[in-house]
Amino acid sequence: MNDWPEGWSDDNRGGNRYGRGSAGEQPEGARSMPHVQRRPAPQRQHPAPPRQRPIPQQPGGYDNGGPQYDSGYNTGQVYGGGNAGGRGNGGGPGDGGHTQGRPAPDWRRRIKIGALSLVVVVLGVSIGTYFWADSKLKREVDLSKVIERPEGGDGTNYLIVGSDSREGMTAEDKKKLHTGGPKDQGRTDSMMILHDGSNGPTLISLPRDSNVEIPSFKGSDSGKLYPGRGRFTKLNAAYAMDGPELLVRTVEFNTGLRIDHYCEIGFGGFAKIVDAIGGVELDIPKAFKDKKSGADFQAGKQTLNGEQSLAFVRTRYAFAEADLARTKNQQKFLAALASQTATPSTILNPFKLYPTMGAGLDTLVVDKDMSLWSLSQMFFAMKGVTGGEGKSMNMPVAGFRNGNVLWDEAKKKQLVEQLKNDEKVTVTEN
Repeated sequence: MNDWPEGWSDDNRGGNRYGRGSAGEQPEGARSMPHVQRRPAPQRQHPAPPRQRPIPQQPGGYDNGGPQYDSGYNTGQVYGGGNAGGRGNGGGPGDGGHTQGRPAPDWRRRIKIGALSLVVVVLGVSIGTYFWADSKLKREVDLSKVIERPEGGDGTNYLIVGSDSREGMTAEDKKKLHTGGPKDQGRTDSMMILHDGSNGPTLISLPRDSNVEIPSFKGSDSGKLYPGRGRFTKLNAAYAMDGPELLVRTVEFNTGLRIDHYCEIGFGGFAKIVDAIGGVELDIPKAFKDKKSGADFQAGKQTLNGEQSLAFVRTRYAFAEADLARTKNQQKFLAALASQTATPSTILNPFKLYPTMGAGLDTLVVDKDMSLWSLSQMFFAMKGVTGGEGKSMNMPVAGFRNGNVLWDEAKKKQLVEQLKNDEKVTVTEN
């Protein structure tokens, strides 16, 4: 009787035999196959390494004395299957070969990548903003045309001018802002020297009615040399005669102080800047009215819009010392404007920063050597005037002549020397 399962005999296998090498014609009796049992997995603290499987013998029979062939069907380790007591592909002990979840995220790496991305974005925006703002500056004033200039000193001197230019204003704007007059009258309502040095900024107002001598000068357009005639007139007349270059020449000639940069803003631009930042808060000590400027203010703290701000800095007829009182109001307002503009709520808010910069830069006229960096330095120096770091004053006055303001020559000379040497200003106005 054949113990092999049906269909497994030499007759139907084409005479191929697997045994222990018998060469007889008759098949050998069936030999008993040893039963291969799975050994229980040892109880270990750590999973055992994968078992090395023996290489199957070449066809020719089973060798009872050699290692037994393990196909892996009893253990489930077929084609990389799991090990009940071992560790499968990504599995843990006893997980039946199931793959674990994703590894925990590397937060340090993610934070580094996020920080780097943020830096790149901020840098890109900053560079883009810089070139955008720089392209909007109107560099129209050529200080190289100014002749016979005094020697420079320590620190930087800016001549800041508020002109009554109506450029870009509609008839409705002129009526609303009470400017009147033609499109461009070509006069200056305010003139200030801002000195930025190591002892803090100093802001000096030059009354528009200051009695000054118009010196010899070179025409800004014609290039023709006009000799001085010893004629004295109001300071703002120099601007009307030949523009910013003659104004700078006149200021330098009468003070002996070299002007490094020039900055001018017109009526329309001034009002737009104030409106762009949402108004300027100001404490007005005494109520006053002025029909010509449109001013009508009560005493106390209040927020001024663009129209009101322009009226405030232009008012002169409501005060006894018209021009001197107005310069004080101009200093007070400009310092408040700079202080309230250079705040995180404006600088870090693009919805306020870009309209503010756009409103100012669109109407700002500067010299050809003025960089955006120099302009920002001027702006923060102006802010420092009211931040306890600086000082604001009028040019010391000695009296009046035919309605013109006379400067105190002795104090003026002392003030100019202190500014040239970048010393702390000790001179006081009269």
